[in-house]
Amino acid sequence: MASDATPNETAPFQLLVNATGSAYTVARDCGASPRSSAVSPDGRPRMSDETLDAYLRELFAASPDGPVEVVFQGGEPTLMGLDFFRRAVELAEKHRRPTQIAAFTVQTDALLLDAEWADFFAEEAFLVGVYIDGPASVHDIHRRTESGEPTHARVMESIALLNERKVEWNALVSVSSASEGLGAEVYEFLRDDASARFMQFAPVVERAKDEAGALVGTAVTERSVSAAGYGTFLSDVFDIWVRRDVGQAFVREFDIALTAWGDEGNPLCVHAPTCGRTLAMDAGGEVYPCEYFIEPGRLLGSLSETALAELVEAPEQQAFGQAKADAMPAACAECQVLFACNGGCPKDRFLPADSGPDSNYLCEGYLAFFQHIWEPMCVMAALHRAKRAPSEIVTMIAAQQQEESERLAATGRNEPCPCGSGRKYKQCHGAS
Repeated sequence: MASDATPNETAPFQLLVNATGSAYTVARDCGASPRSSAVSPDGRPRMSDETLDAYLRELFAASPDGPVEVVFQGGEPTLMGLDFFRRAVELAEKHRRPTQIAAFTVQTDALLLDAEWADFFAEEAFLVGVYIDGPASVHDIHRRTESGEPTHARVMESIALLNERKVEWNALVSVSSASEGLGAEVYEFLRDDASARFMQFAPVVERAKDEAGALVGTAVTERSVSAAGYGTFLSDVFDIWVRRDVGQAFVREFDIALTAWGDEGNPLCVHAPTCGRTLAMDAGGEVYPCEYFIEPGRLLGSLSETALAELVEAPEQQAFGQAKADAMPAACAECQVLFACNGGCPKDRFLPADSGPDSNYLCEGYLAFFQHIWEPMCVMAALHRAKRAPSEIVTMIAAQQQEESERLAATGRNEPCPCGSGRKYKQCHGAS
């Protein structure tokens, strides 16, 4: 039965919850038991039933009408066991208002999923984010158990269970050094072998630390993707997607870019002008401004002491979000893709600039990618404004390629190449 409690709602926000209380994942130890203890395998307390109840009560009270995202990620949520999520569904039904809908999301490495989990996700309409980095040759480089065993085959078994039950799922791809130069291979594997329709490609950027845990200048770990490598990866995926998959496969980075080109703002915090509307909560109910800034000095407060709506709108949280714009790297002000990039995530701004705030580590890649997609994005944005489907670009590109092929076929070997290079056809496109 939905709650009739008086709401204390705020503007839309998202709260990402780590119920296990740690960064532990099953990929480090496939033998971990999800039901054996009130603590995670690394000894940290897991979320109690009391905290779960307080979280859902506060979440629905603070959220506006319509869908309310209930998001469990971090620390491998399935370690909490299926009964924990059954309770979450029951409590959401108890605390939501009649004008609200609980929209559950869980992000998982998928190693503990079985038929019972898949049936539950299908019955309760969960959106499941699955960490999969591409084919086994890529995925298993960095996603292994603590004993060194590969995990790709097990993840694919779980994906098959989700597909069989028509569970909506996203491919959560970490683009690391292992992925560089393999954008096309990774994308086509996800599309064809995993039958993924929704994908997101997040860059791995990890600051290097010494044995004492101190940052080592601007160095990053070997696992981190290079800025240029990330830009090339996205561009290579885009070139395939725009020629055949628009409207059939959905890539977060491309969908978000299209909203920017369409003058509709940017809903993804990474590329929004300001941030601060995607908060994080740990297993004890402590709330932080962002999942990347879970630090003692950043603690906003606890649900045991303060209403969630107050924490979301707290002055220090507003200042945190505004700081992204206030500390914009100087070079961004003159950049032609500022409207789409907005300086990237503050966590990645650590390269010293000639003057002013630090620059984003991924700047080179972002610039190359946004410049690469400029023309087709303009076309798709124009189609959207004309109330036509952006997917029409697929047939438009095919027609252009056919016309180009016909021009080339009609060109004599010693005639100027129709591509405009100024060279003879036999020395240009006819050389092969």
